[in-house]
This record gives sequence, structure tokens and C-alpha cells, in this order.
Amino acid sequence: MTNTNSSKKIANYGVAWEGAFGYVQALQVKDTIYISGQLSHDEEGKLIAPATLDGKGRPSDFTQMEAQIRQTYVNAKKLLAEFGATLDDIVEETLFVLDVPSAFAAGSRVRKEMYGTDMPPVASNLIGVNALAFPEQIVEITFRAVIDRNAA
Repeated sequence: MTNTNSSKKIANYGVAWEGAFGYVQALQVKDTIYISGQLSHDEEGKLIAPATLDGKGRPSDFTQMEAQIRQTYVNAKKLLAEFGATLDDIVEETLFVLDVPSAFAAGSRVRKEMYGTDMPPVASNLIGVNALAFPEQIVEITFRAVIDRNAA
């Protein structure tokens, strides 16, 4: 984590696309943490559970949706920890997906697992899109968390 000034803190993974696109993975301003679109990569930036591509370079199926969503939450948890936060601090999330039906099915299972409840107290959006940053990527999730700055 890096302090950009007294009112902003940032966190990055150090993956190549941060510098290439010019952005931070997470930013805390006052009591709010904004987490940029997360995907299912490992520590070196290699995509976990990449979708199989067809002859046109598009995902041929969405069977990897659950694995990609799960790893995306794992990555978000790592970023939150940089600020002393957890998924309990999340107030809003937006899932950008290439296939809404498979994301709805997989996301409902993974979200309940990750939040540890059948009704996560999180405002949630599920949005179908035509493409994401990497061809094998079929999901990207943004998060917003609010923390109690007066907590111990």
C-alpha cells in the first residue's frame, strides 16, 4: 500500500496492466474504499480458469464462470486486507459478465459462500457486456466498501 497524500491510500498488485492502463487496484478516500474491476488472476497476473476460446477468439462456453468469480472474490479480499477491511465492509458490488445466465447461477453460489450468508447485505448489480479486457476473461467485479475509521 502507498499513501498518495494524507487523505488517499492506494493498493496495487504490481501486475503489468496497472502501468499499461495507468490505474490503481484500490483507493481509499476517507472511510470509503473503491476497488477497480477485479478478475481471476494469480500473484503473477496469470488468469485462473481461463475460458476456452473459439476460432474467432471468443469464449466458446462459460463453464469457468464459477471458478473465475471465486478467484475474483479472493483477489478482492486481499486488496481489502491492505486497508484493514473485509468483505463484511462491502456495501456495493457490480459484476460485469459475458453471459448473464451462467453468471447468475454461479454468482449466487459463490457470493453466498464468500459472504457467509444466504442474503449478503450488499447492493449488487449484474451487467452483461460484449467484451472484457482479456479474451479468456468472462467476469470482472468492482467493489465499494465503507469502513469505520473510528474502530480500534
